[in-house]
Amino acid sequence: MDNSKLKIYETVKDFSVSKQTFGLYHDTKLDMLITFPKPTEIELPSYYESEDYISHTDSKRSMFEKAYHYIKTIALKNKLALINELHSGKGSLLDIGAGTGEFLNVAKQNGWKVLGVEPNQKAKENAIKKGVPFAENTTILENNSFDVVTMWHVLEHVPDLDFQIKELKRLLKPNGTILIAVPNFKSYDAKHYGNYWAAYDVPRHLWHFSKTSIKLLFDKQGMKLIKVLPMKFDAFYVALLSEKYRKGKMNIISAFLVGLKSNFLGKRNSEYSSHIYVIKNTKN
Repeated sequence: MDNSKLKIYETVKDFSVSKQTFGLYHDTKLDMLITFPKPTEIELPSYYESEDYISHTDSKRSMFEKAYHYIKTIALKNKLALINELHSGKGSLLDIGAGTGEFLNVAKQNGWKVLGVEPNQKAKENAIKKGVPFAENTTILENNSFDVVTMWHVLEHVPDLDFQIKELKRLLKPNGTILIAVPNFKSYDAKHYGNYWAAYDVPRHLWHFSKTSIKLLFDKQGMKLIKVLPMKFDAFYVALLSEKYRKGKMNIISAFLVGLKSNFLGKRNSEYSSHIYVIKNTKN
């Protein structure tokens, strides 16, 4: 990354685990933010060691966790409908960062041939209990193996961004589809909460994307962004956590109003709290 193109954008605290402070630097050429200092690969797993890291658990201890999993069930149905719409017949599906395996389990029951990759052992064990098969990592998989490759809120976590995008292209069949879901730092809720915006989630989120950055990063590897879709539930979920970080408690009414406004403005300017990017190969 060319450091001359980096400018300080925000200073953000890790509210959920370490309580350390990190900088967000703006790459003006790609229009994306970069977390600094970047934890080493040895340090990074320690930032996920929390019972409150909700995507690595099936726990439903609180009303918040119960609500999260209820909304997640709806989101799973929407994701399944999307891949079925984009791929007319059932095929092979790879989910990178599969977590506890709910999405792959739903897709498997729908007739897809599924495979997951997940670095967190606890989450992977929960997924295996559901009958979801796993590969140790993507490098052992053959070229052009999958009709669909998904990364649901995972690309922002990967240590080597360029390598990961090249891997996505390598694994995808010539007419296959990549689905990437990531937060959008240009949304209203990001601007409203500033350095309390929960979707910064430093240092677990190493990269913070805009629509421009996703297009440019995948263009560079000979892939084409064909569609951008909103993730409207994310605005409410992120607002709830952001309220907690800013005020010490989840103010449901305030969070709901911020989420509502973010989606309303997103409909006008196409800058939602999170987006799903639909990407196709253009070169092989």
